[in-house]
Amino acid sequence: MKIMIASDIHGSAYYCQKLVEAYREEGAEKLLLLGDILYHGPRNDLPRDYDPKKVIAMLNSMSREILCVRGNCEAEVDQMVLNFPVLADYFILYLGRRMLYATHGHQFNPDNLPPLNKGDILLNGHTHVPKCVGYGEGGQIDYIYMNPGSVSIPKENSPQSYMLLEGNRFTWRDFQGNDYMEYNLK
Repeated sequence: MKIMIASDIHGSAYYCQKLVEAYREEGAEKLLLLGDILYHGPRNDLPRDYDPKKVIAMLNSMSREILCVRGNCEAEVDQMVLNFPVLADYFILYLGRRMLYATHGHQFNPDNLPPLNKGDILLNGHTHVPKCVGYGEGGQIDYIYMNPGSVSIPKENSPQSYMLLEGNRFTWRDFQGNDYMEYNLK
């Protein structure tokens, strides 16, 4: 199964449209959203073409294909207008023996870990910075931290981006179709 992973749309109709187009072009079967879908939040500038109602319409049209976790900008009112669950704090997917623990990142992150076993993956959005880092000591990896970056408001000079998960391969891609990071599970 091919899964597209994205985070931090923050109400940008422009970048949500780009995400939906990329999703269709990639031939993904599911879209996993890591939160902060509609609201830009008080710490961020308005993203390009801020229009939460257009974002709602675009995402609701594909609601059966979306998996989602709650970001720090989601509220119960968002669930009232979105036709897919948005208030779960985490989503778990098993990749063989590894657990992929997907959450927004404002609660569980490398500084406050959820229950992970050796080799598991912590997948967050929230920081708007793409990452793939193995954490551990003495050359041993205890867990892998991944972040797809942000669809609309990237930080630290990173591109607007998303991730793809296909089989055991994670690929970070910008909206021009350029791969800029990859990780293969062993």
